[in-house]
Order: sequence, then structure tokens, then C-alpha cells
Amino acid sequence: MAAPERAPRRNRGRYRALEPSRGGKILRGVLLTLASIVTIFPFYAMVVLALKPPVAVKFPESLLPTDLSFDAFKHVLAAQDVGRWTVNTLIYSGVSVIAVLLLASMAGYAFAKKRFAGSEAMFWSFLSMVMVPYHVVLIPTFILMAQLGGVDTMWGLVVPTLANAQAVFLMRQFIMGLPDALFDAAKIDGCSEWRIFVHIVLPLCKPVLAALGTFIFLWHWNDFLWPLIMGQSTEHWTLTVGIQSLQRQLSPLNEILAGAVISFIPIFGAYLVGQRHFTEGVTMSGIKG
Repeated sequence: MAAPERAPRRNRGRYRALEPSRGGKILRGVLLTLASIVTIFPFYAMVVLALKPPVAVKFPESLLPTDLSFDAFKHVLAAQDVGRWTVNTLIYSGVSVIAVLLLASMAGYAFAKKRFAGSEAMFWSFLSMVMVPYHVVLIPTFILMAQLGGVDTMWGLVVPTLANAQAVFLMRQFIMGLPDALFDAAKIDGCSEWRIFVHIVLPLCKPVLAALGTFIFLWHWNDFLWPLIMGQSTEHWTLTVGIQSLQRQLSPLNEILAGAVISFIPIFGAYLVGQRHFTEGVTMSGIKG
């Protein structure tokens, strides 16, 4: 077996010059540690204060992990419809993710690889929705859903969020980077458009679908304004609306934060499960786009 070629001696000095010094590594480590502490501190304070008894908050004594109890969590889970709110939020987020990914990938494939009359005008007209503020279309959308009988229903909560221009744009940009030879070869082999989409487009788009799905899930899970308007009864509230109602009921601070912790756990778990695909999807989206 041939020995690996060594880099020229003149290049070795150049590579050493690009490497950070020991002091630079230490400084970078310190800065990253401080940034991590600043980022994690609000979550730490939320969890600790949720486990504290309902007494006046005093800093920094209240942030010490002493006298911890799960009474606030037990009271919130027993006295409030947290279980129903969680199910509603899962339905709202899960159905929206599946539907938006399917519709956006189909539209992105059509705009990226199909040539038809008015495709460019149609795409940029659809993308112009991004420039329209969300609050401008909020009232017309509510009036339309009210006329269709969608107020205080789960389908009325989900349907208006399915037309996602940002998702279509991201899918189109990614699919445009896929080689046309794959699709030409599939057509020569006699594959239908649906088979090409299912067996070629979707598998190749897994990284960007994972990243996009994570963003959509987080956005719907944390959405407050639209569920507040559409949910007229507690049976159709989401977690964000339900937790906000605890403040109107003058609940203790530890119970409000306990509800926030319960709302945070599912999205944190979802991120841990899909972290690898999420990172890969963001990287690949930047390269392809």
C-alpha cells in the first residue's frame, strides 16, 4: 500500500498559521461557556421557581435548588384541563406539520421541475404573501372561517395555517438543486409523476423536511393569537391559551411556571429526537438554496 502523500513543507506553515493559538482556544471556550449559561439560565429559573412553594420571590435565594416540591405540577394537572389542552396542541401542531410538508413539497416540486404557462408569475405571486403582515389578514380569515362554521372547532384552527409560502419557497429552492438526470432516468424507466415524487423527491428531501418540520412544529406549538381567537371554549384551547388563562385566574407564580414547564417538555423532547436531522437539514438547505 502506498504511503500517504505529505503536504508540502511550505503549506504546513500556512496551515499552522490558520490554526488558533492556545490562548484563542481558551478565550473561545470561555465565551461559549458564558453564552451557554446565559441561554440556559431562564430555563433553569423557570424549573426551579415552578418547584418552589407559593411564596414571595426573593433573588438570589429563590433560585437555589432547595425546598423543592412537585405540588404545583400536581395542582395544575388536577385542577386544569392541561391534558385536553395538550391533546389539542398536539393535534394542531402534528396535523399542520404533516399537511404543510406534503403540500409544500408537492408545490415545490412543481415549481422547481415542471414548466407550465404562468409558473413563474404564479410562484412569485404566492411568495408575495410573505410580505403581507399576519395581522392584516387575521380579521378577514376569521370572518371567512366564521361563515364556514369553523369557529371553536379543530379543523377551523388547522386549515388556515396550511398555506405556508415560506415552506413552499424553501422546498422549491432545495429541489431546484437536485440533478435533472434523476428525473429524466425515472421517466425513461416509465415512472409516473406520483412515483417519482414519492420514491425520488421525498427521500432526497428528508434533511430539509426534518428541518422545516421542526420549525413548523415549534411555531404551531407556541402559537397564541390564532388559537386564542378561534377557541371560544376551554375544550378547544391550546396550551399557550390555557397557561395564559392561569394568569387571569390569579394563580400563584409557581403554578403558572409549572404549566410553562409542561408546555416546554414536548418540544424539547422533539428537538432531541430530531436534532441530527435538524442540523443536517439546515446545512443542506443553505448549500442547495
